[in-house]
Amino acid sequence: MNNLFSSIFWDAPQYGVLITVSIICALCAAYRFFKVRRVIAYLAGTHLEMLIAGARQSSSSIRVILIFVGSLALVAALMRPRWQDARTITVVQETRDLFVALDISRSMLATDCEPHRLACAKQKIKQLLMQLSCERIGLILFSGSAFVQCPLTTDYRAFNLFLDGVDVESVSSGTTALEQAIKQALDAFAAVPSRKTKILVVFTDGEDFSSNLHQLKEQAKQAGLHIFTVGVGTPQGAPIPLFAPDGAQTGHQRDEKGSIVISRLNEGVLNALAQDVGGTYFRATQSREDITNLVAHIQTFEKERLEHEQYQERDEKYHYFLALGFALLLVEWLL
Repeated sequence: MNNLFSSIFWDAPQYGVLITVSIICALCAAYRFFKVRRVIAYLAGTHLEMLIAGARQSSSSIRVILIFVGSLALVAALMRPRWQDARTITVVQETRDLFVALDISRSMLATDCEPHRLACAKQKIKQLLMQLSCERIGLILFSGSAFVQCPLTTDYRAFNLFLDGVDVESVSSGTTALEQAIKQALDAFAAVPSRKTKILVVFTDGEDFSSNLHQLKEQAKQAGLHIFTVGVGTPQGAPIPLFAPDGAQTGHQRDEKGSIVISRLNEGVLNALAQDVGGTYFRATQSREDITNLVAHIQTFEKERLEHEQYQERDEKYHYFLALGFALLLVEWLL
């Protein structure tokens, strides 16, 4: 018997607190039966034994026991017991590795996308996540330099928390260097050299001041990194707003001659980068067709298997306790 109870596993032990409720119910039932007998005894006087058969006392005790044991059985069912030998379940997960690089340079505050390019890019990234399935995804932020904001993960909620943390205050005052995003992606993928499918999706307006982009392209080819680019903005462009520390707009960025700088989407750079490194260029639009087409291209890459995950599983036996509990309570009701 001890071996039996020691081999039981409870999936919801928190419901064990309801045992106290079972005890209280049994005590209330016992008190009720006692009070009823006291009232009958008071009314019947010396004729108690004639009015109440001797079995009635034992019947009341049996009903209390049935209520108590029945409620305990229902509580045990809620605690979801398992026993017997465990089965080993093996789960094989197939996935692709994908990094999203988000431009956080000052030009991403231009308002040729509502409310500005950075917000539009974040919205497109969220649309991308909604259409992906089982990919491990990471987030890289870049301007003149780059860093991994979120490592590769299948936890899309965690990824969205990191993405939501990127706002206007995160914008760098520096210029954009696409080579930094590529270099950071190559370094991150180097930590998992066994992975064959390596994808980088860059969300940017294409304003690039890289000094070594050609060499980084060659390194990406050799590493098997495929780069897709998503252009955020319009060829017509828009001024770059400037903000005070309190968040109030103070004007627009100007050049050395005092003229307002117009930031334009540079599709030529983005298209060339994507084509040179085995990807495709997409312009961000108001519809979701751009992201749908991007996902269709990503899904052409073969998924790879992650390490096998094994866990132990035992059959649930709650139905035995559930049936016992209802049976005992039914018997008590019939008495």
